[in-house]
Amino acid sequence: MTTKLIRLNDQAETVRLLGEQDARLRELERDFGVEIFLRQDAESGGLSLTVKGSAGRVEKAARRLRAEIDALRRRAAPADPRGFEPINLDAPSLPEDGLYRAHSGKVIRARTPNQQKYCDMIAGHDLTFGVGPAGTGKTFLAVACALRALESRQATRIVLSRPVVEAGERLGFLPGDLMEKVNPYLRPLYDAFISLLGGERFRTWRDNDVIEIVPLAYMRGRTFEDAFMILDEAQNTTPEQMKMFLTRMGSGSKAVVTGDTTQNDLGARAASGLVRVLEILKGIEGAATMRMAEADVSRHPLVKRIVRAYDKWDEKAG
Repeated sequence: MTTKLIRLNDQAETVRLLGEQDARLRELERDFGVEIFLRQDAESGGLSLTVKGSAGRVEKAARRLRAEIDALRRRAAPADPRGFEPINLDAPSLPEDGLYRAHSGKVIRARTPNQQKYCDMIAGHDLTFGVGPAGTGKTFLAVACALRALESRQATRIVLSRPVVEAGERLGFLPGDLMEKVNPYLRPLYDAFISLLGGERFRTWRDNDVIEIVPLAYMRGRTFEDAFMILDEAQNTTPEQMKMFLTRMGSGSKAVVTGDTTQNDLGARAASGLVRVLEILKGIEGAATMRMAEADVSRHPLVKRIVRAYDKWDEKAG
């Protein structure tokens, strides 16, 4: 028999959560096969829910309760002066395996066991490295996790960065201001955000710095508090750039670093910051590494076969 305690803010939150005569509480007991008790501390007056039952059922019921409490608190949160407003306030609760609900209503889920481990690592660590071939969901899932953290008020903004390195071809001089110059390099990140938020909301949040784009070269000297930081294509960072990015983390921040160590565009003589940092930080508390493989590719079925063919070629050439 397992017991979990879930604390509530006040009487008003309790009534909104449990409904008239605790009707919602009875529903949850039936749905999950657990017992749920509402208790009030005699000294402090604090309210809490106690969930009692088998370990698996208690965990599922507690997860659902916390999701509903988070949704209530987001609705009650004061308006953000930058115009940030969560998009999922009136959406139904996420299913147990759901990660995020896109603007279209589609529920985003991990598709493979490794992808689920990756999402769990992001939730449970302040620094997570997602390493693997193209199409394994490293960036897309990091974006979904970032939006979930933003809407649950675990972060106040999202910070995006990517090294400005051309993949095997010279594009020449790019016209325009700073953002216009780096936009082509950040487009894969934009695509992920637009698919989840919709184009208009993404542009609004970007313009109001709810989502902030920071080229690596302009990060020095800054500290990001309560931010969800994403560094994409990290195999193309130098060791110095990687150290600089990681040391920008401020209080309450979380960072996800993604990359494919087999696709280094720096040149044969340059060391990859991602390859080196995976060795330097191996076993360090608070950091986790998820290595994905061909089996985690979730793009067009042909992509998986392409990755396999290249791996075989590399083995023969090596």
